[in-house]
Amino acid sequence: MTPTKKILLALVALLLLFVLGAAGWAWYKISSIEAKLPSVQSLREPNLGAPLRIYSADGKLIGEFGAERRSPLSYEQFPEQVIRAFLAAEDDQFFEHGGVDYMGLVRAAFKLAATGEKRQGGSTITMQLARNVFLTPERSYERKIREILLAQKIERELDKKRILEIYLNRIFLGTRAYGVAAAAYVYFGKSLNDLTLAETAVLAALPKAPSALNPLTNPKRALERRDYVLRRMHELNYIDDATYAAAKAEPILAQEHAPPVDLDAAYVAEMVRADLFAKHGEAAYTAGFKVVTTIDSARQKLANNALRDKLLDYEERHGYPGAEAKLESDAVRTLERSEPLQNEAVIAALRARPIYAGLPAALVLDVSPERIKVVCHEWGNGVIEAKGFAWAGKQMKLVPGDIVRIRKSTTKDGDVLRLAQVPGVQGAFVALDPRDGAIEALVGGYDFAAGKFNRVTQAKRQPGSGFKPFLYAAALAKGYTPASIFIDAPIVLDETQNQNEWRPSNYDNDFKGPMRLREALVQSRNLVSIRVLQAVGMSYALNYAQNFGLDKKTLPRDLTLSLGTASLSPLEVARGYAVIANGGFLIEPYIIKQISDARGQIIYEARPVKACPECPPEIEAGDPTAQLARRTMDPKTVYMITSMLHDVVVRGTGAAVNQLGRRDLAGKTGTSNDETDAWFNGFHPTLAATVWVGYDQPKPMGKGEVGGRAALPMWMDFMRGALKGVVDMTPIPPPGMTTVRINAVNGKLAYEGTERVVYETLPLDRLPEEDDGLIPGQESEAGAAAQDLF
Repeated sequence: MTPTKKILLALVALLLLFVLGAAGWAWYKISSIEAKLPSVQSLREPNLGAPLRIYSADGKLIGEFGAERRSPLSYEQFPEQVIRAFLAAEDDQFFEHGGVDYMGLVRAAFKLAATGEKRQGGSTITMQLARNVFLTPERSYERKIREILLAQKIERELDKKRILEIYLNRIFLGTRAYGVAAAAYVYFGKSLNDLTLAETAVLAALPKAPSALNPLTNPKRALERRDYVLRRMHELNYIDDATYAAAKAEPILAQEHAPPVDLDAAYVAEMVRADLFAKHGEAAYTAGFKVVTTIDSARQKLANNALRDKLLDYEERHGYPGAEAKLESDAVRTLERSEPLQNEAVIAALRARPIYAGLPAALVLDVSPERIKVVCHEWGNGVIEAKGFAWAGKQMKLVPGDIVRIRKSTTKDGDVLRLAQVPGVQGAFVALDPRDGAIEALVGGYDFAAGKFNRVTQAKRQPGSGFKPFLYAAALAKGYTPASIFIDAPIVLDETQNQNEWRPSNYDNDFKGPMRLREALVQSRNLVSIRVLQAVGMSYALNYAQNFGLDKKTLPRDLTLSLGTASLSPLEVARGYAVIANGGFLIEPYIIKQISDARGQIIYEARPVKACPECPPEIEAGDPTAQLARRTMDPKTVYMITSMLHDVVVRGTGAAVNQLGRRDLAGKTGTSNDETDAWFNGFHPTLAATVWVGYDQPKPMGKGEVGGRAALPMWMDFMRGALKGVVDMTPIPPPGMTTVRINAVNGKLAYEGTERVVYETLPLDRLPEEDDGLIPGQESEAGAAAQDLF
């Protein structure tokens, strides 16, 4: 053997040894990696991190909060269109290969050799699943090997349909959306079955780069990738020429949508979320808590509709301010040459204005005295007839290209379109069961999407005359009766009484002289209320206010207290009225009824204290296990103030309540100075509700926008539906009271010849003196005004 052959033979032997060694090392390395591969069992039973879910008392979903948004489906629930789109975009050979696309890997290797860059490539759907579930995002040879081995392991242990099902449920598609079903709602507000082909292609475009291709933040790149997906579907004969062309022509109309719910109660959901986050931190979003609230879904819907309808009515009473925005003139000129919803400028303008409580943004196409033609994303083309914009008046100057708000209004002829505007004025509504404090309906503003500020709990506003029942109840508790006479006459207070000169007046600037306490409340006489506070005394009035759950430290210590200048939230006021409604018991409003964990185990259950008018005093004051609320008002006082408040809604400032045709309602209007705040607070023995209307930055709402006009109709709309089918529950006088004939002029016991007689039910120990024809109080007015307030 020649030396050359020996050298060649030695080199071959060395090469063989190297190959064998490399193969052995590779086999060892692969074996060691394979031995450490995670179990596929976790794919069979994935822990997706259950979100916090919040429900009404009758099981309607009102809120969902999670670090990730998911809506898992079974394979059979995925539409064929969705499956084909993802296969075309990511792995059209999925059902043929064994988990690894070797030709794709070869292409990636050539790319590496040619450019020196490690680019992701050749990944099948199974490999993507392995990478997303088990591996880190690093790009290395070892991670790629682990990915291949995991993909093969997954293919051995799971069938193809199960793999694709898991992939479509777990793939990250941007904007916290995991899985195709969740992404369909996040971007388009639809279920998978309702997606168009073009929308499906947008979702199928996202796995490659969920952030860079996000249609919300980068619509141009999203469009390019979507068209690539459609082209691949066409090349694979998944769609025909006409379908391909139509889908490519469709614009991307993506907007972020909140998780779907069964019941609109976003302010309630946020209250619960904040409470659980304060107690559990980030775990509140992943531990699978299920919270059942006290909300009654039917009453919540009534509250939503009542508040929104009446705020829109207010806006219509005060005229139309004009278009919300205008298209650029160049875009307006193109409207005649293209379909508006295919026009990029139109799409951008409408998409920039989210829908608020049923008021979508619409583009004005044509205007005439008889009709306005509009188009919007949600309802397409439409026409507003003259009746639908007559409220805007002759000052309305709309032209094509204007962006306005529209709404649907139900008439006897069906739904019709109506010109609208997002209300500038705001409102709050809360209704609770006075027997235990369960909040059954709560609306913190026109639309939570426009701002999270909850006016029911966070707004502190002046209740105006809505505070008077608390003061009048204090007077009744101190010994006065509805027949007691007070003077409705001018008052001037100066520095001698620690006041700057102050000349309070009644709303109508009129004075009615001596009048019974009942009439003063029915007619909401401010000057009488001041004299009542003088008669009762400041300290007594402040202390008695605590019986309604009010903090006396936050109440003004001057005569303006009688006119409702305290700063109170609607929930505080509603709680106070609930004390009257339930017979005099101080309940605690609550909204969380029950909390269970991910296993269904109840970890919290509310145990509210309850009113019990029929319970004997020794039980009321004693056994804590009875869960009884503390009685803070004497039953006789409760009966008298309830009777007076019933008269308010029969023949006083709240007389419109008569339209409801009930005999068991009571309440009080409230209006602060210059019609800045409008209130109505009222109750039935089983339901107390408070309405507030006003601007967030306090300013006058306009002449005549008092509680009886701006707030009461909202309360009535709610009560009309909430009490449907509920029998009348007329109050019964408690023991120790009797009904007597009273002289309506002087409040004394009437005799046979008294001309003006009314009936009053009064405590036996507080019957007035017999009628002598004189009117008490006239000669002692100066003394009443001068008595010590403290």
